[in-house]
Parts: sequence; structure tokens; C-alpha cells
Amino acid sequence: MATLKLEIVTPEKVAYSADVDSVVLPAIEGEMGVLPMHIPLMTMIKPGELVVKKGSEESVLAVGEGFVTINQTSVKVLTDMAIAWEHIDESAAEAAVKRAQETIANKHELGSEEGAAVQAALAKSLAQLHVKRRRRGV
Repeated sequence: MATLKLEIVTPEKVAYSADVDSVVLPAIEGEMGVLPMHIPLMTMIKPGELVVKKGSEESVLAVGEGFVTINQTSVKVLTDMAIAWEHIDESAAEAAVKRAQETIANKHELGSEEGAAVQAALAKSLAQLHVKRRRRGV
């Protein structure tokens, strides 16, 4: 059976690298499934859940913003965050969400850069909470 070479790279490390059967990505247009022999494509991803299937195993990661390039034999993800759901610290993510929400509520005029950074941090923290809580219940 054909497989895909999946690589997930963050600024800090190669977060995942293996031959897999399929990948489900949180693409900017919506959730996107990728199988071997997919048409070539490049798109943005948003903070959310990335699901990897390899045989009967399923791996789930919380990812941040980034880009993905896809061809018939590989999927390459460049993202600012990739955390396996088992390694997500739920209390730290909750605290980060609270801090971001307080910053947004208490500052009437955030600069455009500061506002974008706070919104990005909020989105990544919410993605981590979503992934952790969804998988914990499985």
C-alpha cells in the first residue's frame, strides 16, 4: 500500500517525521484529508488538530499557524507549534487563554502588532485545549 512521507517542522525542531497512511489537516479553508497520490497543493493551516493515521495507530497533534505543501508522496508542514496531545499541559493552556482574554478586555487600544500577537497566542492556546479535551474523552 502506498504511503506518504510526513514531516512536521517547527522553528525549534522536527516535531514528526514518518511514513504514514493519511493526514487530516486544519487548513485555512477547512479540514482537509490527504491520502497518497494527492494532487500537488500548497495552502495555509490554522491553529487546530492534525490527525495522522499509520496502520491501526492514530497520532494527534495540536498545531499552530503555518503552511503545508503536498504532493503525491509527501506532506510537509511548517508551523509555529506542534504538540502531541499527550504532552499538552491543560492548566498552562487555560492560564494562557485567561491571560490573552484579560489583555484583550483590559487594553482598549492594542497596537496592531500587539493585538495580532495576543490573538495568535489565544488561538494556539484554544487549539491546545480543544485537542486535549477532545482526546482525553476518547
